[in-house]
Amino acid sequence: MSKIIVLMGAPGAGKGTQARLLQERLKLPQISTGDIFRALKDSQTPLAMEVREIMAQGRLVPDELTIRLVKERTSQDDCRNGYILDGFPRTPAQAESLESLATEQGNEIFPVLIDIPTEILEKRMTGRRNCPVCGEIYNVYFKPPKHDNVCDVHTDTQLAHRADDNPETVKARLITYEEQTRPLMNYYRSRGLLRTVDGNRDPEVIYKEIEAIVT
Repeated sequence: MSKIIVLMGAPGAGKGTQARLLQERLKLPQISTGDIFRALKDSQTPLAMEVREIMAQGRLVPDELTIRLVKERTSQDDCRNGYILDGFPRTPAQAESLESLATEQGNEIFPVLIDIPTEILEKRMTGRRNCPVCGEIYNVYFKPPKHDNVCDVHTDTQLAHRADDNPETVKARLITYEEQTRPLMNYYRSRGLLRTVDGNRDPEVIYKEIEAIVT
């Protein structure tokens, strides 16, 4: 039976890193609903045109159409052995739709929560700095540069700090995540499906644990 891996976790929890590792090593495509919606502008299918019209009117795309888009994308050949979902499901209603799709496709769902204490998440995001030249990412708390606010490689380059990585914005993002995602986590927990991994460890250690869960 093929697998649908649903990675969950707050902003800064490391979902992107784990999704990339799973994609590289298990050869499973990462399906992002954001990518699906961006690809609609070049698609001429009836479904794409229907969704484009809704978005052009500034309305939210209904769950029923979103799951149809996911179904359309995951029916492609690269998903025949399973796939990783990024950004879907977001609600219990979407999770129920995904269960129906999984049954239809003959897949098994593996919801995995990467759990990290809020104070660590806040430091991960507010402490982020990056080199505008090479893209190397630093963190003033966990991975500081050798010299204050300059890249270790490009030593004449000041590190950049994203405007939305300030304490107020970060706290608001984490509160929003908690409010929106808690019902989904409770849904999977009540069904005995949710597996939780400690995200406050080395990415390779986290990956090994997730790999053991889904394989």
